[in-house]
Formats: sequence, C-alpha cells, structure tokens
Amino acid sequence: MDHVDVGGRRIAFRRAGTGPPVLLVHGAMADSRDWHHQLEAFAPTFTTIAWDAPGCGGSADLPAGHDLDQLVEDLDGFRRALRITGAHVIGHSLGSILSIAFQARHPDAVRSLVLASAYAGWAGSLPPSEVDRRVTLALADLDRPAADAARDMVATLLPADAPAALVDEQVAMVSQARPATTRAMVERFARVDLRPALPGITAPTLLLYGRDDVRAPPWVADALHAAIPGSRLVLLPGVGHSGHVQAPDQWNRVVLEFLDGQS
Repeated sequence: MDHVDVGGRRIAFRRAGTGPPVLLVHGAMADSRDWHHQLEAFAPTFTTIAWDAPGCGGSADLPAGHDLDQLVEDLDGFRRALRITGAHVIGHSLGSILSIAFQARHPDAVRSLVLASAYAGWAGSLPPSEVDRRVTLALADLDRPAADAARDMVATLLPADAPAALVDEQVAMVSQARPATTRAMVERFARVDLRPALPGITAPTLLLYGRDDVRAPPWVADALHAAIPGSRLVLLPGVGHSGHVQAPDQWNRVVLEFLDGQS
C-alpha cells in the first residue's frame, strides 16, 4: 500500500498496472480492499488506483466538520498529487455520490464515469421515510458490537446464498470501519440531493446495477438513467448491491467493455 500527502493529511491507496488512469472510489464502511478484483483485472490495460477515503483504511481521520464539498476537494487533491489527468472514475454506492459531485465540480478531470449501485444522494434517490429509516438504523448500529452490525450490513450487500468466505471477507472489512467516520458520513451526507447535477453530467456514463439490489433497486437506476444524458444502463441478473465483489468476472467484463470504448 502506498500513501500521499493531501492538505497535510495522509491518504493511502493501492495501485496496479499501466495505461490510462482508472480511479476507484469505494462505498461507505469500506476501503481500497473492496476493489482487489478490479485492481487485478484492470491492471493489464489501465493504471488502476483505489484510494482509502479520509477516515477509512490506511488514511488519516476524517477532519471534524468535513462535508461533501470538502471531500470532493480531497479527491481532487489526491488525483493532483498523483498527477492524474482525464481519469475514468468508478464509484460504488456512497462512492458514486462522491463521483457525481466530483464530476460536477471538476468535469475536465473526468474522462468517463461508471456509477455502480449508485444514488443521487440518499435524499435524491429514496423516499424521505426510507432515508430516515437508514439514518436511524446506521446510527443505532454504532452502539452494537461491530461484528454483529457488520454482518447485518453485509446481508444487504450480498445475496443470502453468497459463499461464506465472501461474506466473512466483507464482514471483516466493514467491522473495521471507524465509528467516527460512519457517524460523519451518515450525519453529513445522508440527506444530500444531487438530482440537479445529473443533467449537467458531460462525461460518458455507465450505470451498473444488480437486478436484485435491495439497497439501490432498479427503480433507482431507472431514475438516474433518465436524468443523465446519453447514459448507458446495465442490470446484472441475480446480483446484489456489491456486484464488483459478488460477481467480479461479470461486473468487470461490462466495465472493461465500456472503458475500452472510451480510451
């Protein structure tokens, strides 16, 4: 694992391969470990870089009061520190929210977008009652044993028949999420609504969802597809919220086909 200084804070990352840059932006309660299948599969064609967002993995803690706009600037500072230009940006779940906001603020830095299991913010994609339910549940989970809360969370990321080893791998990562980061993400980002930004997305965009996703179901995908000009929507049958983990061969094939068309 490597690291770079961004604004006086350590940002850790994993990097593999050579070629045009691909920037992987993980979801909530995850870190760059979540992308190990993609780092391996994309390396023959792309310089593939997966960061640990501030407060995650090997990176420094999330600063007090940090909001989405500041996190966007962290991501921009990270890519500048690595001298990345014109990146293919791939965001999963919460990482898709950050990726949409990043493209809106720094469109010249984004060559293409892959938004996986994506939201236009919870408030931009889900009914208010569902946003309230998720916020309440996430905050209550902070008072539970980390492994128990992580196992319940992973049950919404992977299908019930997922291999035990895969479930255990995800539980191990999620249970290591820092409570202060999780609280900050929930309290500051849960009610973000990025719907106004969607029509202005200029980068070629792939929307990639699992048809069996219980966190970002197909009607969420349909709404983003309708709002993002020229976007392509792919629904993977039998796949849940974390398709890049559950079905990496299928997921990677779709993404690489899209990226090859943009290079």
